Amino acid sequence: MKPLVGAMQAWSCFVISIFAIIILSVLGILFKANHPELVGGDEDPENGPEVAATVFIAVMVYAGFLVFCGFQGLLHIRESRRGAIAL
Repeated sequence: MKPLVGAMQAWSCFVISIFAIIILSVLGILFKANHPELVGGDEDPENGPEVAATVFIAVMVYAGFLVFCGFQGLLHIRESRRGAIAL
Protein backbone atom coordinates (compact mmCIF):
# COMPACT_ATOMS: atom_id res chain seq x y z
CA MET A 1 0.00 0.00 0.00
CA LYS A 2 1.33 3.45 -0.90
CA PRO A 3 1.07 6.46 1.42
CA LEU A 4 -1.38 9.19 0.41
CA VAL A 5 0.44 12.10 2.07
CA GLY A 6 4.09 12.99 2.55
CA ALA A 7 6.10 11.83 5.54
CA MET A 8 6.49 15.31 7.03
CA GLN A 9 2.77 16.02 6.73
CA ALA A 10 1.88 12.65 8.27
CA TRP A 11 4.11 13.07 11.31
CA SER A 12 3.13 16.74 11.76
CA CYS A 13 -0.54 15.77 11.71
CA PHE A 14 0.21 12.98 14.20
CA VAL A 15 1.89 15.34 16.69
CA ILE A 16 -0.73 18.08 16.30
CA SER A 17 -3.48 15.50 16.85
CA ILE A 18 -1.89 14.37 20.11
CA PHE A 19 -1.77 17.93 21.44
CA ALA A 20 -5.31 18.66 20.24
CA ILE A 21 -6.67 15.55 21.96
CA ILE A 22 -5.00 16.49 25.24
CA ILE A 23 -6.08 20.14 25.19
CA LEU A 24 -9.64 19.48 24.02
CA SER A 25 -10.08 16.67 26.54
CA VAL A 26 -9.14 18.99 29.38
CA LEU A 27 -11.52 21.67 28.07
CA GLY A 28 -14.30 19.10 27.68
CA ILE A 29 -13.84 17.87 31.23
CA LEU A 30 -13.95 21.43 32.55
CA PHE A 31 -17.09 22.25 30.56
CA LYS A 32 -18.77 19.05 31.72
CA ALA A 33 -18.05 20.00 35.33
CA ASN A 34 -19.53 23.50 34.73
CA HIS A 35 -16.28 25.19 35.72
CA PRO A 36 -17.11 28.82 36.56
CA GLU A 37 -14.34 30.30 34.40
CA LEU A 38 -15.79 28.67 31.31
CA VAL A 39 -19.56 28.78 31.76
CA GLY A 40 -20.17 32.22 33.21
CA GLY A 41 -20.07 31.80 36.99
CA ASP A 42 -21.47 29.66 39.79
CA GLU A 43 -24.95 31.17 39.71
CA ASP A 44 -25.75 30.81 36.02
CA PRO A 45 -24.06 27.89 34.26
CA GLU A 46 -24.83 28.01 30.55
CA ASN A 47 -25.08 24.56 28.91
CA GLY A 48 -21.69 23.25 30.00
CA PRO A 49 -22.52 19.57 29.35
CA GLU A 50 -23.83 20.37 25.85
CA VAL A 51 -20.63 22.22 24.99
CA ALA A 52 -18.63 19.33 26.47
CA ALA A 53 -20.42 16.88 24.17
CA THR A 54 -19.45 18.98 21.14
CA VAL A 55 -15.85 19.22 22.33
CA PHE A 56 -15.70 15.45 22.80
CA ILE A 57 -16.93 14.98 19.22
CA ALA A 58 -13.97 17.12 18.13
CA VAL A 59 -11.71 14.85 20.22
CA MET A 60 -13.07 11.85 18.30
CA VAL A 61 -12.34 13.59 14.98
CA TYR A 62 -8.76 14.24 16.09
CA ALA A 63 -8.47 10.61 17.22
CA GLY A 64 -9.39 9.63 13.66
CA PHE A 65 -6.71 11.98 12.33
CA LEU A 66 -4.24 10.44 14.79
CA VAL A 67 -4.93 6.92 13.53
CA PHE A 68 -4.88 7.92 9.85
CA CYS A 69 -1.72 10.01 10.07
CA GLY A 70 0.05 7.45 12.26
CA PHE A 71 -0.76 4.78 9.69
CA GLN A 72 0.55 7.01 6.90
CA GLY A 73 3.76 7.63 8.85
CA LEU A 74 4.24 3.90 9.37
CA LEU A 75 3.72 3.33 5.65
CA HIS A 76 6.53 5.82 4.98
CA ILE A 77 8.81 3.99 7.40
CA ARG A 78 8.02 0.67 5.75
CA GLU A 79 8.59 2.15 2.29
CA SER A 80 11.96 3.64 3.26
CA ARG A 81 13.17 0.27 4.58
CA ARG A 82 12.55 -1.29 1.19
CA GLY A 83 15.04 1.03 -0.45
CA ALA A 84 12.58 3.22 -2.33
CA ILE A 85 14.06 6.39 -3.75
CA ALA A 86 12.44 9.52 -2.36
CA LEU A 87 12.19 12.38 -4.82
